[in-house]
Amino acid sequence: MIDKPTAGALRLPKSAEAPLHPFLQAMTASFAAAGRPNLSDGSPADARALVASGRAALGPAPEVGSIRDIDIPTRGGSIGARLITPTSPSAGLVVYVHGGGWLAGTLDDYEICARRLAVTSGCSVLMPDYRLAPENPFPNGLEDCEDALRYASRHRAELGCGDGPVIACGDSAGANLVTVALRRLGGEVACALQVLIYPVTDCDFGTRSYREHGTGLPLTRQDMTWFFDHYAPRAEHPRDEISPLRAPDLSGQPPAVVVTAQYDVLRDEGRAYAQRLSQAGVAVVYREAAGLTHGFVRLHNLIAEADAELVAIGAAIATACAAN
Repeated sequence: MIDKPTAGALRLPKSAEAPLHPFLQAMTASFAAAGRPNLSDGSPADARALVASGRAALGPAPEVGSIRDIDIPTRGGSIGARLITPTSPSAGLVVYVHGGGWLAGTLDDYEICARRLAVTSGCSVLMPDYRLAPENPFPNGLEDCEDALRYASRHRAELGCGDGPVIACGDSAGANLVTVALRRLGGEVACALQVLIYPVTDCDFGTRSYREHGTGLPLTRQDMTWFFDHYAPRAEHPRDEISPLRAPDLSGQPPAVVVTAQYDVLRDEGRAYAQRLSQAGVAVVYREAAGLTHGFVRLHNLIAEADAELVAIGAAIATACAAN
């Protein structure tokens, strides 16, 4: 059965109590034994290289209909983007904004995940190559994502999606950019669904999930404070355009699928954001991926449970497209 976002009070399930997945146990142990640095142990360039270094281990990318790079005009100048189409006619257009703490990640790093999303959803996937901090701090990347959503909405037909709906999807900092951009755009862009995968929604580093999972896992508390400090001056972190959980009004947003990971510092704020959206009258589906860590969607070739989540996300997108 496909979970479909529904309006009304959201009853959040109790947080999962599963052991860390065996693959992730082995992976974190091997990283520790090898002395692998945290993302925040070096410079932003070092973090980007660290993300890129893991790309080859992610496994093969699925076959898709086509892949081409395009340019998107934005208020800050033209940015690149990658358009991935499924082998069948596109049911809609997913604008997928990658994670990386607002400062790391490339289209190549996330293409394998975007291709799998195209397969599971039956939609074309447009990946904007938004500008990264610290060279381009807040709000540059956010404005790029807003303009990418505008572009997608206005050019669906020439992008091969006919009059299919626009879906907004992001992971981690990319999910932050997606949900903030949608709120800032208001009703300017008709969006059938927002998919927020372990989203960054607040600058509170003292939550239970931060206390329980702040060290020894793929994303640490140190990493997150470092990301925030590179993205914007510390005094601005509580702004609701950076910490959307603090927005006074979340009403009027598109229906949402919010997915968190049990072993993730961001678990509790993602959970809280799903609750706030529901309280504001937004239809929400919330799931917590038991036994998994931050970043699990890129491991879909290696962990069956991670792929199952991408399949479920794809099914939710397909359902939203069929309803619009």
